[in-house]
Amino acid sequence: MFDRSSTLTAALASSEARAVLDRHLPGVVSSPMLAQLGSLRLGQLLMMNPATRDDESLADALWAELAEVTDGEEPRVYGAAIAPNPGYEASGAPKATVSLPGPTPRWGVVEVVLDGPSHGNPFVEVELSAVFHHGDRSLEVGGFYDGDGRYLLRLLAEDEGEWSFETRSTAASLDGLSGTVTVTAPAAGSHGPVRVDGFHFAHADGTRHRPLGTTAYAWTHQGDALEERTLAALADSPFTKIRMCVFPKSYLYNQNEPERFPFPGSLADGWDVERFDTEYYRHLEQRIRQLGELGIEADLILFHPYDRWGFADLGAAVDDRYLSYTVRRLSAFANVWWSMANEYDLMWAKSVDDWERLAAVVGANDPHGHLNSIHNCLAFYDYSKPWITHASTQRIDVYRTAENTDAWREQWGKPVVIDECAYEGDIDQGWGNVTGEELVRRFWEGAVRGGYVGHGETYLNDAEELWWSKGGELIGSSPARIAFLESILAESPTGTLDPLPSEWDVPWGGVAGEYLIGYFGFFRPRFRNVVLPPSGRFFVDVIDTWNMTVERLPGLHEGLVRVDLPARQYMAIRVVAEGASS
Repeated sequence: MFDRSSTLTAALASSEARAVLDRHLPGVVSSPMLAQLGSLRLGQLLMMNPATRDDESLADALWAELAEVTDGEEPRVYGAAIAPNPGYEASGAPKATVSLPGPTPRWGVVEVVLDGPSHGNPFVEVELSAVFHHGDRSLEVGGFYDGDGRYLLRLLAEDEGEWSFETRSTAASLDGLSGTVTVTAPAAGSHGPVRVDGFHFAHADGTRHRPLGTTAYAWTHQGDALEERTLAALADSPFTKIRMCVFPKSYLYNQNEPERFPFPGSLADGWDVERFDTEYYRHLEQRIRQLGELGIEADLILFHPYDRWGFADLGAAVDDRYLSYTVRRLSAFANVWWSMANEYDLMWAKSVDDWERLAAVVGANDPHGHLNSIHNCLAFYDYSKPWITHASTQRIDVYRTAENTDAWREQWGKPVVIDECAYEGDIDQGWGNVTGEELVRRFWEGAVRGGYVGHGETYLNDAEELWWSKGGELIGSSPARIAFLESILAESPTGTLDPLPSEWDVPWGGVAGEYLIGYFGFFRPRFRNVVLPPSGRFFVDVIDTWNMTVERLPGLHEGLVRVDLPARQYMAIRVVAEGASS
């Protein structure tokens, strides 16, 4: 039989499978690029083919026929689900010791430690949870094994006051334990997890959040020296969110072997997927905490296709177990977002039904309801799905992406975050060699249309330490200009921009009647006649988005105003109502 994991080369070597492909995908079998396509998995091939990608019935018919092929490969055997062991402990086992934390600031991590049994394999044999009560509110929190007889229950401290809890467990020594923890006032600068606020975002305490993001996929897999350099660069940057992978990444300019992995084992000896490497997770948690101290959200990519270790194809049972463990460990951190996948449609081993199941696993193990999305390569996911809090997209056109922001907002009714619109750099790939000017232009195009655009840097150096993958230093010309854009956004009365009625060549965004920005992009007029809102008086500013200057026209204006411009690219006009923030 053949399935999603089979390569095109293997399928074409089978006369039966080749005939099936020829009937369903004749253009592929006769393609002059067959040599280049041969290493593709059939799952990837069908996602790249518009017909089978957009019509599930065609894909289902193809899979059904390929499953009946008799001269194919033996089907891969995946690990099975493992139910907790009801006989793990006798009913009279001595109770575990409970260690309670001291007073925890609001939005911090409440961590209850249980010192209990370590025999067998507690990662899969023991189920542990606790119900936390605060007034009329109850939250069920899944616990997890941290090795050496330590079990942890973590709660994101969402409300001040006393929280009581009682444990439930299939292990007798861990069942029926209780205690009380105290949540105090939040620490200075702590605002809580980010939530959706209409087409925008705000922290739980109402503080505006603008996700000016960057990407450094594998920065936590590089060793302490480089990772500390990355944190230092982030501390001096404007970024408030970073996309990063849980699993290591194998791709261009990223071939180094990490020191740690989520599972014990190695590429040579295989992985013990019934256990987790707790040192790996402690390291990841340390980095998430450090990002939180910098005010940066950790947008955690849970799956991705760029893999040489086998993590992209673990099978449903192991995927579910990995997600449950990871989400239980990390959901108590206020600065965590979930991203189900980077380029989900290149992950040949998973179907849309799989992604829906996996998203449900995340939701079931995250009592705090962190933001969650999924990222595309060739085809958008259905971002109207109720579990998706915001759209996380990448370019769908070599030139035009951010210009679609307002249309996507209307299509999905959710915030739009363009996490990849190309990267500033000089590598040989078109997605990684745009100029700083072009990247900043895309940021502004997205911003005035009410969305948020993401950054990345792909400048090649001798060490092949590209920020987009490994982190290190930020050397591009765009971060300073992105910081300038952030200052303009922050001066809006709402802290946001929304699409406003626009001209054919100039998009306008802002707060209707109060704060308006028109962006000229690569156009370069000598002047512009601007019709001001019909009531009130207004200040008018000329913004040079590249040189980072704001020049205000003298006086207050009404009606029609001529705004002289320097005939340079990347200019904007800002109109601010008298008395409004600016």
